[in-house]
Order: sequence, then structure tokens, then C-alpha cells
Amino acid sequence: MSLRDAAAGDRRLPIPSICVRQRVSSAGSVRPGRPGCHRDPRAPTAWHTAQVPPVRITQDDAADELLGRDPLALVLGMLFDQQFPMERAFAGPRLLADRLGVDTLTAAGIADADPDRLLTCFQGPPAVHRYPGSMAARAQALCRLLVERYDGRADGLWSDAPDGATLLRRIGELPGFGAQKAKILVALLGKQYGVTPPGWREAAGSYGEEGSRRSVADITGPESLAEVRAAKQAAKKAAKDAAGTRP
Repeated sequence: MSLRDAAAGDRRLPIPSICVRQRVSSAGSVRPGRPGCHRDPRAPTAWHTAQVPPVRITQDDAADELLGRDPLALVLGMLFDQQFPMERAFAGPRLLADRLGVDTLTAAGIADADPDRLLTCFQGPPAVHRYPGSMAARAQALCRLLVERYDGRADGLWSDAPDGATLLRRIGELPGFGAQKAKILVALLGKQYGVTPPGWREAAGSYGEEGSRRSVADITGPESLAEVRAAKQAAKKAAKDAAGTRP
């Protein structure tokens, strides 16, 4: 079944609780990935669960397909989700990959990219983000950290995380990730990608609650996207009203 076929309908298919990292060798065989192993971070990789999750965050087939197989695209999409519509933020990695001329984004490739060329890719049109200059710089800083600490692998953030607190701390150390954004990514990984170390819901806070409609972690199709957007607008209105009543 293709990812597009699996994604039909606003629903989640059951997925396993553990993501298994695999590496595709130059000969085409698949070997289990090992945290900390010494290898070329540009080597092609595949990110697998026993069943590929049906990602429907952007409502765009090509963008969602990339989010479903590329850990770095997922992390960058979360980075871009700031002062920008959610679905456009998470479609940004697909735009970036197309403009860089690659099928899969690599941390090493972005880390080593010429800053001016990267800025041009972010500017578009259409722009990858409302603030292409600052976001291009943050994306490059994030990828450099992944190269330095995780062998260039975004999934190194969670592949060996022993618990939710460790996962939250690692994500929170990424450039551009504050406490709230880190919790939302923990929730997204747990709810839709099968990354469920002990205590992940507690680490995600209210974003990890089953059945909630608070963030991108809860978007599985057009209906839930509308529900999340309505909930966010209601929360903003409530905060504004509360601020207006303060002495």
C-alpha cells in the first residue's frame, strides 16, 4: 500500500510503539542503524516503523510524503511552525528539498550549504517561511548541531532516548526550539510516529493528552486541521480577553 493510499480518510492507522532505524548500504541491503557509529552522515538512510504512519499534516501529497519518511523534514517543519500557518510550515521542507534538487534532506548538506544560496532557496517565491532570512539561519544552525551531536541524523534525537524527559531535553536544545515547541514535537512523535519512550505523554504536557486538539500533533486530515485551528483561535481570544480585564 502506498503512503497516499494509506492516508486516505481523516484517521490514524495503528503503528508500533518503537521506531527502528535502518541504514541502506551502497549495495542496496538494509542494516540496523546504531547510535554513535562512525560513517558518512551524507549516506542515504531510510526511517522505518513496521507500518508507515499516514501523515496528513499539510494536505499536500508530496509534502506529506516527505514528512512520512524523512526525520529531518519533520524536525524542520516543526521549526518553521512559528508565526506561519501550520500546513504551510510543514510543507516548507518539501519546497526546500525541491529547490536544493534533492529527494531527501540531509543535515550535512544544509549545514555545509552556502548561506546565500540557502537564503535564495528560502526566499522563493513562494517563500518557505514568512521570515526567510532568520529561518534559513536557524535551519542551518540546527543542522550543524545535528552533525556535531547526532552524526547528522535527526532521528538520533529519539532513536535511543531512554525516556520522555531525555527526549524533551534533546529537542529543547535545538536552535529555535523553546519549551512549548519542544513539547509539541514530543507529542507529534508519540501520537503519529510511534516514538513512545516511557513518560513521553508527561513530557509533552497537555499536548500529549489523548483526543486533544491543541497542536499539529493532533492533525490527521482536513477535519482535525480545522478543529485544531479553531481551538488555537479560541485560546488566543481567551488570552486577549483575560489581558483586557487586568487592572
